[in-house]
Amino acid sequence: MQPSCIIVYICPSQISSVLLDIVLFVLSLSVLIYASDKFIGAAESIGLCFGVSPFIIGVTIVAFGTSLPELATSIASVYSGNSQIVIGNVIGSNITNILLVLGLTAFVGRDILLDFDVMDVDMPLLLVSAFLLFFVISDFIVSIFESILLLCCLSLFLYNSIGSGRDDDVKKTSVSKLTYLTVLIAAVFVFIGAKYTITAISNISQTMGIGEDVIALTAVALGTSLPEVMVSITAARRGKHAIAVGNVLGSNIFNTYAVTGIPALLGTIVIPSDTINFSAPFMIFVTVIFAFMCMSRKISRWEGVTLLILYAFFLGETFQRGI
Repeated sequence: MQPSCIIVYICPSQISSVLLDIVLFVLSLSVLIYASDKFIGAAESIGLCFGVSPFIIGVTIVAFGTSLPELATSIASVYSGNSQIVIGNVIGSNITNILLVLGLTAFVGRDILLDFDVMDVDMPLLLVSAFLLFFVISDFIVSIFESILLLCCLSLFLYNSIGSGRDDDVKKTSVSKLTYLTVLIAAVFVFIGAKYTITAISNISQTMGIGEDVIALTAVALGTSLPEVMVSITAARRGKHAIAVGNVLGSNIFNTYAVTGIPALLGTIVIPSDTINFSAPFMIFVTVIFAFMCMSRKISRWEGVTLLILYAFFLGETFQRGI
């Protein structure tokens, strides 16, 4: 077999387009960073006002807010006839959340200290969601019944989290109406920032001749996970490790149940064969690693580096399989 190479020619007009997309990427990313910082501060204040623990704030309020870009992107892809992006976006985002978000959080924050037992309820729920997603897509179709099942699981998760989220030891504080308004406005700008970041990354990737399934698992997943990256790193720098870990846990559960379940009610979801062969099993693998790391109630900086190395492997393997 003769060795082959890929030569990509980019004309001057394409270069101008790429430069514009780079400018769009920088601007939208700046909006995303600023809005994420405001969102996490206001969301925590509201949660504390109701006596909710920081971990539950991260696993519900913050997680849902940072998962909005995944949901919006998946719904849009179904209506535009590119539904293969949905599962790639979900699985790619879940992998990115654990390997990149948690890895960067542990590296920047040096150590992530868990002052709660995540293995009690929340981690088992995350593991169940990962295996359930693989079971649902294993026949290459997400049926109406399966989408309803996923949404029922999401409802049970929210009921359990909110029901057990009150903490009498948390000092309650009062918040103004401006705080509630800040959450709404910040969430909108997180969505806008992520949306245009995705647009820029996808345009650049398409110009370079990369397949849509690869874009979904990498560029789109990375773009939609940027809110989680910014929120978790911001939380880690503030010493709010519970919100950082809860954000990853909650976001992955929201992605699996809501971002798969809701679009499946709106149209047929195409599932690429390589999803079953590689990306879905790899998602389960990294979820199990996440669980093992949390058993000691500490994720060290070197464990964060290990997660980043695994993310680099995932990107390399995905591009090798898709190009």
